[in-house]
Amino acid sequence: MPTITIAEIEARTTDALVRHGAADWVAAEVARAVGRAEATGNVICGLYYLESYCQQLASGRVKGDVEPVVTRPRPGAVRVDARFGFAQTAFARALPEALAAARDCGTASLAVGHAHTCTSLGYFTEQLAQAGLIAIGFTNASPIVAPPGGKARVIGTNPIACSVPDGKGGIAMQFDFSTSAVALGKITMAKAAGEKIPLGWAVDAEGNPTTDPAAALGGALVSAGGHKGWGFGLMAEILAAGMTGGVNSVDVKPLKAPEGPPHDLGQFYLMIDPALSPDFAARFARLAEAVAADEGARLPGARVKGKDSAEVPEPLWNLVLGLCG
Repeated sequence: MPTITIAEIEARTTDALVRHGAADWVAAEVARAVGRAEATGNVICGLYYLESYCQQLASGRVKGDVEPVVTRPRPGAVRVDARFGFAQTAFARALPEALAAARDCGTASLAVGHAHTCTSLGYFTEQLAQAGLIAIGFTNASPIVAPPGGKARVIGTNPIACSVPDGKGGIAMQFDFSTSAVALGKITMAKAAGEKIPLGWAVDAEGNPTTDPAAALGGALVSAGGHKGWGFGLMAEILAAGMTGGVNSVDVKPLKAPEGPPHDLGQFYLMIDPALSPDFAARFARLAEAVAADEGARLPGARVKGKDSAEVPEPLWNLVLGLCG
């Protein structure tokens, strides 16, 4: 398996996206997200998605040359219309105004509407935390999760991401998880590898628990933690669709289909300036101290720094080079 530098991954990703219709600045923003995913081992959100991006640029399912429209309808509320373009570019254009709103008001929200899938939600909350804010993000996706006890696909994997700043431009704590028991990509990868999936990830079309990834793909995923995860998934749905102008999960077509209507998804972020509380740093330090005192325990995301290179399966890297022309 070849080892490729993150710089090379970003450069080739940019080339591929531009070749398929993305503007230079758009391609660079998306490539930065792809590179970060590969650097942190989040392979499902990295080069794994590049072929889909290129196909959907070519078909017009995602617009690669639009300028997002940023507004601030209230002092603590920022909105950005992605205009059926990439979520990464919409977020980048809205970030300065969102930071200003949070610092002005202490707490603020950022609603990204009419966007392509954001892929890795933590990529965005991470940027907010690096700027000194506590950040919580929500998004939805194509329908794949059934209610507890049911079998119909009602919501997406609907991830939630949380990032906490360390006060030095870094991340003190971060987690980014699907509210489903597992991300859909892990099931598709298991199917491609001819492997079974653990019991408790999904149900088949009749609502029966299954270890067969093909049966799972024909059925539905289940929520993490049963009713608890279901509740979090519903809340992500309400915020990501209801507060952004994006559509409900049940109205989103398969995310990686080459053609079809735009994803039209939303992402919703809550931002809190920890400077509101003079006790924040001390309370977090006390918490971190208690965790560190337990051998083997750690705060989530605290050690994720990102590598300078990544191992990429040879067939995938050859595909990337082919997409570059």
